[in-house]
Parts: sequence; C-alpha cells; structure tokens
Amino acid sequence: MKLKKITYALFLMFTYPAIAADKGTLTIPTTAVTGNPLGVGSDQMVVPISILNGRELSLKRENTLAETLNSIPGVSNSSFGPSVGRPMIRGMDSDRIKILQNGVNNLDASNLSFDHGVSIDPLIIEQIDVIRGPATLLYGGGAVGGVVNAIDHRIPKEKLQGITGRGEVRYGGANLEQSNAAVVDVGTGNFVMHFDAYNRDSKNLRIPGNAISNRLESTQVWDPTIDVAVDGVSEGGYATYPTNHGRKKLLNSQSETRGGAVGASMIFDRGYAGVSYAKHQTKYGSVKEPGILLDMDTDRIDFASEIRDLGSFFERAKFKAAYTDYRHHEMDAVEIHTTFKNRGIDGTFELAHVPLLGFKGVIGTQFDSGKFDAIGHEAFIPNSKTNSQSVYVYEELPLNQHKMTFGVRHGKHEVESKGGGEIDIDYPLGKFGEPSKKKFNTNNAALGGLYKLNEQWSLTGNLSHNERAPSYFELFANGVHTATGVFEEGQSNLKKEKSNGIDGQIRWKSGQDSLTVGAYFNKFSNFIGLLSTNDYGHGHTEEDVEITYKKSTFSGIKAEFKGVELEGKTMLTDYLQFNVRGDYVDAKDKTNGGYVPRISPLKLGAGLKYEFDRFGARLDVLHAFKQDRVASNYNYQGGKELMTDAYTNVSMMATYKLPTQLNLEAFTRANNLLDEEIREHTSFLKDIAPMGGRSIMFGLRGEF
Repeated sequence: MKLKKITYALFLMFTYPAIAADKGTLTIPTTAVTGNPLGVGSDQMVVPISILNGRELSLKRENTLAETLNSIPGVSNSSFGPSVGRPMIRGMDSDRIKILQNGVNNLDASNLSFDHGVSIDPLIIEQIDVIRGPATLLYGGGAVGGVVNAIDHRIPKEKLQGITGRGEVRYGGANLEQSNAAVVDVGTGNFVMHFDAYNRDSKNLRIPGNAISNRLESTQVWDPTIDVAVDGVSEGGYATYPTNHGRKKLLNSQSETRGGAVGASMIFDRGYAGVSYAKHQTKYGSVKEPGILLDMDTDRIDFASEIRDLGSFFERAKFKAAYTDYRHHEMDAVEIHTTFKNRGIDGTFELAHVPLLGFKGVIGTQFDSGKFDAIGHEAFIPNSKTNSQSVYVYEELPLNQHKMTFGVRHGKHEVESKGGGEIDIDYPLGKFGEPSKKKFNTNNAALGGLYKLNEQWSLTGNLSHNERAPSYFELFANGVHTATGVFEEGQSNLKKEKSNGIDGQIRWKSGQDSLTVGAYFNKFSNFIGLLSTNDYGHGHTEEDVEITYKKSTFSGIKAEFKGVELEGKTMLTDYLQFNVRGDYVDAKDKTNGGYVPRISPLKLGAGLKYEFDRFGARLDVLHAFKQDRVASNYNYQGGKELMTDAYTNVSMMATYKLPTQLNLEAFTRANNLLDEEIREHTSFLKDIAPMGGRSIMFGLRGEF
C-alpha cells in the first residue's frame, strides 16, 4: 500500500508542472541499439535486430517481457501462466537467450525453471532491443539463440535542466489487471536524478472454456502418486490428467507486483558517471500447483560510466556493472517449501579505438560471478558458484556504402557444485554427492557483411561459430522438479555446446515503407537438451512418502535449427498503414530422430494502422498453424509432447490524444476478439493453461 501511494504521488508530481507545457507529444530520446558497440542505427546493422521504444512500446506493454515482444518475428513466449514468461527466439530458450537490463545480465532464476518469472516489469522499460540469432560475440557463449536488452534510463546519460517524465494507468484485460507507473527525471544541468515506481495487480485469468485441453483429457500421463503402498512407497503409474484446473477461469493465476528505483548521474562534457538502486517484488500463483505461491524479491545496484574524446589511440571508454540479490520462496498458505537465492555481479569494460587502416571497433572484457542456493525439500539443484571472464574484439570495415564486420571472443568459465543434499540409502553422501568443479574454455567468432544494391535494396549475411559452457543445472541437477513433473538429472561430464550458423536478409526501404525477409540455419554438433529415459527417480513428500517419477537427463545431441522470418509495412494512404509479419522454425533432433520440443508453429499475421489528427486505430490478425512436429523423447506433463491446434487471434486498439494542455492519451485495447482457445505450443503448460479469452483494457498515458 505504501508503494502504491508513492506511485500516485509521483504521478501527480510530474503531471502538475505539465499544465504549462506546450501542446504536442514528447519524443523521448532513443538509445543506440545494443547489437553494435559502435551505436549505429538498426537499418545499418548486419545482424537481425528489432527495436521497440517510445509510444509503440507504451501501447504494447503486457504482463511479461515475453508477451510484450509477441509481435516480433521469431520471438515467442515460454508461458507458465499469465504472470510468467521468458522470451524464446528461433525455438531456443533458457541459457541460450540472454536477458539484459541496460546491457548487463539480468540475474534471476528464470533460466532454471519454467515457473520462475523474469524480474523485469515492462511498465518502466523505455526501449527493448531484440537480437535474433547468435549474439555470442558481444554477450558470451550463452547467447546462442539471441539477446533481449531492456533499457530503463535509470542512470541518466544526458544533461537536463528541469523536470521530465511520464505516467500510465490501466485497467481490464482477461485478468482484470489494475496497474500504474510513474517515471520522473529531475535535473539541475550536470546533475540528474531519476525516480520510478510501479504496481500491478491481477485476478485469475478468464479463459474461453476448460483449462485442460481435449488432447490431454484423453491421454494417459504418468502420475507419481498412484499405488501408494502400505510401507509408504509409491510405484507410480499412468492415468488421465486431473481436471481441477478450472473452467472459464484459470485457477491460481493471480499476481501482485510492486517495484521502484532511484538513480543519479553526474554529466560531464565528455561523458557521465551514475548509479541506481532498484527493487522488484512480485507474488504469483503456480498454475500447475493449485494453492502454491511464488514470492519473488530482487534488489539490484547498477553503476555505469562513459568517457569520450580520450585523445589517444582509444577514443572512448565505457564501464557498466550490476550487483543483484535475488530470492524467491515457493510456499503454500502455511509454510515455505523451497527458497531459491541467486546473488552475483556482472559487468563489462569496453574501449573503442580511433579509425585504424579504415577499421572502427572495440576491445572489451566481460566478467560475472554468481552464487546460487536452493534450500528446502524440493531443491533439485545443489548450491553452486559460477565464474566467467571473457575478452572480445569487434571490428567494422566500411567499404563505400557497404560494410564488413568481424570479431572473436575467448572465455573462461568455472562452475562449482557444493555437493551434499539429503542423505538416504541411495545417496549416502547426499543426493548431490561430493563437491566438484568443472572448467570450460569457449571460443566464438563471427563474420558478417552488408551490401547495398541501391538506395532501397540491401543484402546482409552472417557466419558464426558459437560455443556455450553448460550451466550449473545442466551439470549438477539431481532431483524432482515439480514444475516439469519429472526427475531431472544433470551430467557432470557434459561437453560444451557447439554450433555453426548462417543467416541472411534481403531488406527494402523507401520512405516509410519497408520489407525484410530473412532465413537462417544453425547446426549443433552438441546441443544440450533434457531428454526422457526409461529410468525412474524417487522423491519424498513431507510425510516421507517415497514417490516414483519418470527420469529425464540433460544430454548432448546433434540438432539443426532452420527457419524464415518476414516483416513489412507500407502506407496505403497518408493515414493508413498496412503491416505484415511471419515466422517459421524447424528444429530437428539429428541423433534420435524427430523434433526438438516446444517449437513454435508457422505464424502469419497482417494488420491495418490508421492515424489522423488526435485519433488512432489498429486492427491485427495473427494465425498460428497446427503444430504436429512434436518431440518423441521428451517428458511433457508426465507424458509425451502433444500436438497443438491452430488458432486465429484478432485484436484491436484505439487511441485518442485529449484536447488539453497536458500531453495525455487515452487508449483501449481488445484481445482475442473471436474468443478462441489459444494454446501456445512453446508453453510448457499449453495443455493445462490456455491464453486469455476475449477481453478489453482501458488506459491513460501522459508524458512531458
């Protein structure tokens, strides 16, 4: 309640001075895209990149970061209910997708488990950059699939005299969301302070019909609680899935979120130095486990500085780092079952050199050190430490209107298990065994080019070699993971993940019209996946009943990912724009045959956008085709991965800039107008947790 009052106070504080402001819409300065350390525009980038910022981002904000990005080709949502979703890019997720905040790793536990949320709320984000495809060169061996960088301007970088800011309130949607946010910057010239606060409350999600899909209702899945013997041992067995997840409403899908930050910077003629502190809290229900709540709390301290015009071989130096203290409890109404903690520091130091023989580029180093703890009877990962250090070089060579890029990166990674864990007959030294330490060296390289055919047409191409060190959970997991419903087993002898990739784009741009068509192919000689086995593992309940679970093991396989992406827009009249998008990915398990699990189906979409004077409107139609390319060696809700039916999602939006001295805009947004049963194949809970039904949301946003 206290934080809510602060939010409203901040909102009033910055809207009152705006009464005297000139009419018109404020244009918030954008930040250089993160996919290139030289800061060029997205239309000059060699790698595929998409940017959301300004008014477009404001109107697309959703509950989660992944849902906010659902209009970008190649990006999908690994949803675990309406409050949890981590972006997937080109069929890849977990550690292969780097989630950054202001260019520094966002440390939480969302890469570990599908039910762990990303500790970033889109309400206060000013810009989101999405790099599709391998970005290992600048962001480490983990970024095999891509990078999502959320930028919040909590550390100001430009001089400001006076006060500026924005605010937003909204209500509605399929989960009856009530949310508001305020962002304020106050400056006296060289000294600038930043304040933001936000809150979001939502109810159980309204859905078109049953939470359980027809396919799952008629499928026999593994139930570990079947046949509990007198001596307290369960052998498990197959049964139909329980149907108590709700009708018309998705049970235990509510959430409460609070957060805020304060930052300050000194701005100099040749750079800046600043620091910020942010807190994010959210409590949400676990859709898979009725009655279970996850209570997340994150504290983060950021530091960033840049010095330009050094007057030597290096013309610019940049440093940024963040310390994060993350924890969340998994609990029922009475007690805490398990606590996960993740504390660490991540940072980069970068030097840009003066042009040398036509080359422009940077050399940099990145470091991170983290400590992960799991406490409680559902802890399936040992306490562990991860440390890594990397150095990289990135260069560009302009060739008239064309350009070549290349770079290399070398990293050293150390992953340590503290061992121990519960002791029983099967594990006399504890289920995580003795302490152990694994070391990996990774080498990444990339070569790219941009060739301009004429003023409108251009071609881009990229070749990359990518290596990723296995994560702590892929190496050391050994226990029942309740979110997946299986016994997960790591392998300490895993080799580093390796792949080679190629992608290219054809780009056309003429005024406000543009079209981009791209294709890619990634071949993995060692792709680490969680594969099902014919073995069983055991877990214990609080009553010390031993229960048998199907076992899945992190194993290396050969795999191939290939796909196409399409995005375009054209002005039909001075006020009417036509948009088109599409993406398709095919991911095959070349070792065992069949497909990689949870791959998004072919999607095609089109839309109309109208803007005249103060009024705006938008209509979008997205059709997702049936996904029948399912994995055969994957435990999915205790059984095999099921097919997913096609759906068509129709949405509309209307905006109106109020005729006042304030820069206020009212908006309304309607989703799933056909009230279709939408199940995202990329969601681990697709067969027990559909997306929301027909809904409408109202909002008011202002800025000055």
